Amino acid sequence: MSGVPLAAAIAAARSAGRAARASGRGGTSLPGKVLTRLRPDAIARMAARLEHGSAVLSATNGKTTTAALAASILERHGETLVHNRQGANMAGGIAATLLDSWRRGRPTGDLGLFEVDEFWLGGLVEQLRPRVLLLANLFRDQLDRYGELEAIADRWHELVEASAGQPDAPRLVLGADDPAVADLGLGRDDVLYFGVEDTSVALPAIEHAADATTCRVCGSSYVYSASFVGHLGHYACPNCGHARPTPQVTAERIVLEGTTGARLTLRLPDGTVEVRLRLPGLYNVYNALAAAAMTSALGVPAATIAAGLETTAAAFGRAETIAIDGRELQLLLVKNPAGANEVARTLALAQGKLDLLAILNDRIADGRDVSWVWDADLEQLAPRVRRVTCAGTRAPEMAVRWKYAGVAPERIAVVTDGVGQALDAALDRAPDGAPLYAIPTYTAMLELREELVRRGAAEGSFA
Repeated sequence: MSGVPLAAAIAAARSAGRAARASGRGGTSLPGKVLTRLRPDAIARMAARLEHGSAVLSATNGKTTTAALAASILERHGETLVHNRQGANMAGGIAATLLDSWRRGRPTGDLGLFEVDEFWLGGLVEQLRPRVLLLANLFRDQLDRYGELEAIADRWHELVEASAGQPDAPRLVLGADDPAVADLGLGRDDVLYFGVEDTSVALPAIEHAADATTCRVCGSSYVYSASFVGHLGHYACPNCGHARPTPQVTAERIVLEGTTGARLTLRLPDGTVEVRLRLPGLYNVYNALAAAAMTSALGVPAATIAAGLETTAAAFGRAETIAIDGRELQLLLVKNPAGANEVARTLALAQGKLDLLAILNDRIADGRDVSWVWDADLEQLAPRVRRVTCAGTRAPEMAVRWKYAGVAPERIAVVTDGVGQALDAALDRAPDGAPLYAIPTYTAMLELREELVRRGAAEGSFA
C-alpha cells in the first residue's frame, strides 16, 4: 500500500484515532499503526521535515524519565519539541507523535525527541536519522519477549557498526558505567560518555542479580572497584586490561535525600554546576546524567542543563507523588531486578516504617515471566515493612516473595478483586498521615493511575 499518498494516509490515520477515542479505547498508538501500514515510509518522510533534526534515546531502565529531563532542558534552551511524552516508543507510537504534530505538510516542532524501545531501535534509527543517539543502559528485562540481554546488545552493536563512517551517523552518547553499553564505543573517538564518579554511593559489593559482568574483548570476568546499580560501576578486566572508559559527563558529590530527591555536582565539557533533583534515588541520578550528556551533545550550555534538570518533576508513574485521602501516595514503577533493587534502596532511606502496595502483573507489556521478583533484594526492606498489600494478576506470588524476604505473614495482605479494592485496603491499613508507597509493574501502574484519575486524585492519564 506504499502507493497511498502521504496526505491520504495521514487523513485515514487521524480518522482511526478519532474513532478509537470515541469508543473509549484510547488510541495513543493506533493512528500511528494505521499510518505506517498505509505508508511504511511515513516516519522517515515526516522526520526529515524537522528543521533541527532529531535525537533518540534508548535503555531498558529510565527511558521515559530521561526523556522528560531532556525535554525540560531542551525547551528551556528554546527548542519546540516533537516528543513522545506518553512513552509510546515503538513504531506506532513514534508515527503517532509525528502525526499529532503535523500541520500543513510539516511538523509544528523544530526538534524531534524520541524515546525508543530497545528492541525497535535499529529500524527506527534508520528512519529517524537522529543527530544524537543516547544509549544509557541494558538490564535483563522481559526475557520472554526479548531474550537474554546479550541479544539486545548484539543488535545494538550491529546498529552502531552499520552507521560507523557514514556522513549522517549520529553522535553517540553512551553510559560508561555499563559494560554492555560502553563497549559500543570501542574503536571510536567521537563518543560522549557519562558516568558516576562519587564512590561514596557505591554498594558494598556487586549485586547477585548483576547481568553484564564479563569482558566482551576476552570473555574474562570483570573486577569492580565500585558498584552502583546492578552491573553499573567502575570495572576492569584483569586478563586483557579492557576497562571502563573515562566519562566526560560525570556526577560527583552525590547526596541521596530519601524518597524526595538528590543533590549532585554535575561536571560537563563546558563547566561544572550544582544540581538539586526533584527525583529520588541513584537511578534518577543516572537518568539526569544521561539527559545532561545528550543535551550537551546537542550544544546546550551547562547552566541551562542544570536549570532544566532542577525544574523537572517526576514522569508519569515514576516516583510521582499524589495526594489522596489526606496522605501522600508515591508511585515507584518496577519491572526488572535492577529497577526493583534501586526502588528498595531508595525506600530504605525513607523515615519510619513502610506501608506498601505491591502490584505484580504478568501481562504482555510486563513480561509473562515474573521470576525476576526472586532476584530483587527485597530482604533489605523486610525489617522496615509495617504492612504490604499485594495485588495484581500474580498477587499470591508477590505475597510469597515478601514472606520469603522476611515479612511476617500477618503483615501481608492479598487482594485479588482489582486495583481499586487493593488501593482501598492499603489506605485503610496504613496509619493516618503515613505515606503509602505503591510498587507496581508497568500495566499495574497504568491501572492504578487510571483509578486515581477516576477518583479525582490525579490528572489525565497517558495510558
